[in-house]
Amino acid sequence: MRVLIAEDERMLADSIAEGLRAEALAVDIAYDGESALERLGVHDYDVLVLDRDLPGVHGDDVCRTVVDSGALVRILMLTAAADVRSRVAGLSLGADDYLPKPFAFEELLARVHALGRRARPADPPMLERAGVRLDRAHRQVYREGRYVPLARKEFGVLAELLRADGAVVSSEDLLEKVWDEHIDPFTNTVRTTMMKLRRKLGDPPVIETVPGVGYRIP
Repeated sequence: MRVLIAEDERMLADSIAEGLRAEALAVDIAYDGESALERLGVHDYDVLVLDRDLPGVHGDDVCRTVVDSGALVRILMLTAAADVRSRVAGLSLGADDYLPKPFAFEELLARVHALGRRARPADPPMLERAGVRLDRAHRQVYREGRYVPLARKEFGVLAELLRADGAVVSSEDLLEKVWDEHIDPFTNTVRTTMMKLRRKLGDPPVIETVPGVGYRIP
């Protein structure tokens, strides 16, 4: 899942991003409305965590623009105003959910996951193919019954390959879904992560390279 946090309180934005990244989510940050719209125009996000009182372009205007564009990103609106009128106003703009400040990170995380499931077809609790079983809820992977400990990015790459159900996934798609915008598009990060993932999954090899196209689990 890829998330954009649009929040001008930098410590709060950075804290939310750190927590979501610890859950293996790809996270970008925008500290004002204009930057948020720029990123939304470049990347396909699953969830937008949107502060209503953004500087530059107001959060309400960001919300309207996103909704009018027909983008599939789900919007979780944040605001310091917790009264019913403010919540209704935020939802009437097209936001999918509303969370008043201050909030518990655990609640924000649960709401982000819930919106992410609505942003694209829901994955089954278990993803399985070619003897590999990925348990999303417990973040565990098994190969032919053997537990395989994976780092966060390795888990994310494997999940995308399993979701593809035998189709080829390009390096560009993996960078888009598993990493954030700070990753160099010309980096060998995907190849390095793939090497580590293959080594941990063991023999016989389960991930196939399609030259010039990408990777798949046939």
